[in-house]
Amino acid sequence: MTDFSSLPLSPALAPGIDALGYTAMTPVQALSLPPILDGRDVIAQAPTGSGKTAAFGLGLLHRLDPATLRTQALVLCPTRELADQVGRQLRRLATGIPNLKLLVLTGGVPLAPQLASLAAHDPQVVVGTPGRVQELARKRALNLGQVRCFVLDEADRMLDMGFEEPIREIAGRTHTERQSLLFSATFPEEIRALARALLDDPVEVTIDGQQEAPAIQHRFFEVDAAHRQKALAGLLLKYTPESAVVFCNTRKDVDEVANSLRQFGFSALALHGDMEQRDRDEVLLQFSNRSCNVLVASDVAARGLDVEDLAAVVNYELPGDLDSYRHRVGRTARAGRSGLALSLVAGRERHRAEALEAAEGSALDWQKTPLATARPAQLPQAAMATLRIDGGKTDKLRAGDILGALTGEAGLSGKAIGRIDIFPTRSYVAIAREQAGKALARLEAGRIKGKRFRVRKM
Repeated sequence: MTDFSSLPLSPALAPGIDALGYTAMTPVQALSLPPILDGRDVIAQAPTGSGKTAAFGLGLLHRLDPATLRTQALVLCPTRELADQVGRQLRRLATGIPNLKLLVLTGGVPLAPQLASLAAHDPQVVVGTPGRVQELARKRALNLGQVRCFVLDEADRMLDMGFEEPIREIAGRTHTERQSLLFSATFPEEIRALARALLDDPVEVTIDGQQEAPAIQHRFFEVDAAHRQKALAGLLLKYTPESAVVFCNTRKDVDEVANSLRQFGFSALALHGDMEQRDRDEVLLQFSNRSCNVLVASDVAARGLDVEDLAAVVNYELPGDLDSYRHRVGRTARAGRSGLALSLVAGRERHRAEALEAAEGSALDWQKTPLATARPAQLPQAAMATLRIDGGKTDKLRAGDILGALTGEAGLSGKAIGRIDIFPTRSYVAIAREQAGKALARLEAGRIKGKRFRVRKM
């Protein structure tokens, strides 16, 4: 059986499964959830978008005792963005569990609010990055002694980033009878060595990316390196994806390509590791809430990108290895949808295309390359615009307060209001583009929860 109802899951998880629209299990869920629910350690190899977060998320939430105010489950992720994404999905899965405290603990944000939250009372679930979790554990602010479920998500990336020693130290602080779950896109020897050290007689699950191949159309375009920017604009004009991520191999290219697309008239934002963390967060937020339809990104910066329906992935230049190509294109065509993978290939990269062709065992689909020569008269506009409100959780603002102000004093229809994200000192709300000016004017002139806040359009 591949239906979630066939599993002996806690009834409290049913609302979360329904809220996320889950019915049939993906292959990685069908193979890993039974041993996870039996309490076995699991090492699983699965590609991006295969449903692994729900696999380990349902497993750790099933074992949770909400009445016990101790940290019982710990998930380590390589980046803040991925930790935030995992935290959001676990919260949705835990909709039916009352009084659950889940805390995301990552670097790149002030330490003081995290210390204050931990001092109030322990979270039952922690999702974090190895460096910050290690720091808080060493400060004795985070007690891991009662952690009975320890998850390593994208373990190969964490090892690539030099986190092996923090991971081993953190594992040593958890309960000796814990369950350990390791998920990785690849199984190099370093991962197997880590598994041997941390896992006890694990069940091994391997999901071949081809086994659950999504409906992606892969198309390749020969291009003169000097005309690459014109070719990229031409592809976006020809295929007009509602949302697209353009991957570049260098940070310098990310900035140059984003600027070039803006000159052609596209709503494009750049995302790379040299940016301040808050700027990166705001870019990801605008792309995720549909206020921008082209994101130009480096591989590392785009990890954890949470977009449910990404129409296209574009390789501005082919990556140097097959795994990176698969990881990039695996961001489209999720949850049964179809998607496009478009790749520009200059002469010096032809050998990369040939290596990809040999690995896939079939001929690549080469198409004529369109070149954009001028800014077009009409361009697809992002559906939404984002308003930033200089107030957040510390001001006791809730999503309902912002929604009420917009549908009340501002007079907007609920249909014109998209995603609302609230952080400690700032809040963001997506508004239908044609209504954004009206919403901004009304919020500037009015009040939210009886207070005036500075509001601006991003």
